[in-house]
Amino acid sequence: MLRFSDVAYRVDGREILSGVTFDVPGGSTLVLLGRSGAGKTTALKMVNALILPTSGEVLVDGRATSAWNRIELRRRIGYVIQETGLFPHFTVAQNVGVVPSLLKWPAERVQGRVNELLRRVGLPPQEFARRYPRELSGGQRQRVGIARALAADPPVLLFDEPFGSLDPVTRVEVRREFVALARDLHKTTLFVTHDVREAIELGDQIGLLAGGRLVELLPAADFRNAKSAEAKAFLI
Repeated sequence: MLRFSDVAYRVDGREILSGVTFDVPGGSTLVLLGRSGAGKTTALKMVNALILPTSGEVLVDGRATSAWNRIELRRRIGYVIQETGLFPHFTVAQNVGVVPSLLKWPAERVQGRVNELLRRVGLPPQEFARRYPRELSGGQRQRVGIARALAADPPVLLFDEPFGSLDPVTRVEVRREFVALARDLHKTTLFVTHDVREAIELGDQIGLLAGGRLVELLPAADFRNAKSAEAKAFLI
């Protein structure tokens, strides 16, 4: 479903990514782990063509991102960021339903989808649908962000350190809910984090980036046995 093929990205002569190659099979989760500045978010943004490679190719469903109509591509991808990016003057229901509404779904179908997803992320619609983001806790806002990313049933999900701003207890709770949801829905997911425990818990595979290069790519269950110095630094 997702493929990076010898991807490089340079800005003003500075190499941000170099020779990055990996595959994310359909329905699986690959976590990009790395320090700040390692190139994780740059790689993530290449999937929905916010950034195009300087060389190499990023393919979504077998087609290079440069060949996709960008609007069509982005409608196939759910995107969740750390601060959720909710529209403050929209209700929870309006935030979750924004993409289906743009796609001209009938109102009844939008409402049904919104209610279904709010229940899935633990926010009963009768209690939360009419609230505004300012009336929610951080964990609740992040759950709304996940529901919005899923609303149009995209085959691909992107998560850019989505739980980083949550307190430790809420972070663990939302993370566990995400694992259950991802397994249930079988979405192809690229997840960015600098938290090795999060990477091991969430990923089917872990790709470790350092200095823009992929220094490890292995099943998440095997990461504790990784031999590179960079992996060992994360495992201390």
